[in-house]
Formats: sequence, C-alpha cells, structure tokens
Amino acid sequence: MRSLLIMTIFLSAFSVAKAGTLVVQGSTTFTHRIMEPFQTAIEASSGEKLMVVPNKSSLGLLALFDRRADFAMISGPLQIEIDALKTNHPNLPFDQLQVYNVWNTRMAFSVNKDNGVRRLANDKMRDILLGKIKNWREIGGRDLPIRVVQVREGGGVQASIEAELLAGVHMTPANTIMVQISSQVVKIVEQLPEALGVSQLSIVKNSRTVELQLERPVEQHLDLVTFGNPTPDMIRVIKVAHGIASMAFEQ
Repeated sequence: MRSLLIMTIFLSAFSVAKAGTLVVQGSTTFTHRIMEPFQTAIEASSGEKLMVVPNKSSLGLLALFDRRADFAMISGPLQIEIDALKTNHPNLPFDQLQVYNVWNTRMAFSVNKDNGVRRLANDKMRDILLGKIKNWREIGGRDLPIRVVQVREGGGVQASIEAELLAGVHMTPANTIMVQISSQVVKIVEQLPEALGVSQLSIVKNSRTVELQLERPVEQHLDLVTFGNPTPDMIRVIKVAHGIASMAFEQ
C-alpha cells in the first residue's frame, strides 16, 4: 500500500519523457530493497525504462567496464569493491567510477530465540568476527561454539561490516557456515542455538530470529555507480530513485 501511494505521488508530480532503456546490474540487496518495490515508480517518474539484472556488486561493476550496464548497483563501500576487483583486474580504469548514494540501511546480527545474549559491545563483536572470541560463554551465553552464518564469497553486507566495524580488516571468525544468499542466513539461525547470523535488519525482522543489538549500529550504503559522467537521463533516474527511497523509508 505504501509503495502504491508513493508511485501515485510521483506519477502525478512528473511528466513522463520518451522512454529509453538503461541496464542496471549488480547487488541483490539493492535489487530487493529498491528495485523490486519501486522500479515501476522510478521508471514512470524518470521516463526511463530499466532492465534490472541482479547478481553481485562486483559483477555489476565489471558490467560497467564492459559496457554491458549503464549503472552498477552496489551495497557496500565502493573502495572495498575496487580493492577486491584489483586482484584479478589491476588495469581497469577504477578512477572513472562515480558513486551516487540512494539509501542507507542498517546491518543486523541475529541469534536463535534460545540464545540469551541480546546486547553486545562493538569491540566484543569485532573479537567474534576476528576469531578472538569463539564461545558464547565468553560473552555471558551458554557453553556453545559461536558459528557465524554469512553469505559465501562476501557481498555488500560483509563489505559494510568490514569497513564500518573492522576498520577494513577481513572477517575471520573461528567457525563459519556459508550460504548462497542472504535470506538463507536467518533460516540457519532459526535452527541452531549456537549460530550468529550476519544480514540486514529487514531480513531479521521478517524472521523467527532475534536481533543481537550493538551499542553502535552498522549501516550499509545502497549506491548506484556510473562509469564516467552520467547522462541527463541517468541523472534523472538517480534523483528519482533517491527521492522515492527517502519517502518510502523515512521514519
């Protein structure tokens, strides 16, 4: 209902130009949070047709360089994505990438309902993610190994946590369970009392897990990236996407 209202407002506020087609490729988190609920409104308000290809932030950036996309969707710090790509693609013109913030969403750590630990200092969470704290009893919980559940091969959630909480250091927890997509994280945490899930707040809220609250929450940036200067049509899409997200997620 909220999405329909927002779309109606923007349809009445903007005159629709002749539609082009812009390819938007990358982060599944960006896709789920922005494109799936609001793509129709963004297209109608900007006058541009969007072809959305969800995969990963890094693949979206590579598609930009290959001219297979007009926008890359990323859900983590651009510099971390660049650093990762430089390993196998050191000669790409990364300095020509331009990033535009659309919205920020909060990260969340989830625990099983039978886990009595509900709050944690940021430095303790850092020690867990760096493998220094390995058992729940070390932080007031049961005598169980901490098993960190995260998406395989990184992604925006991990990149954001490493940038905001770990000062750029890679996560190296003592015990991990790797899954393919973020929605699987909470499914594992629902089943295992020793599990600690790494995902977004919206996913945790829609699950049967409990958020383990930090003293200082970690945010994830949802951004659009262009290769070089965006065209006027692309600028219009960026502004409309930001405006719709602001209206939809404002408290």
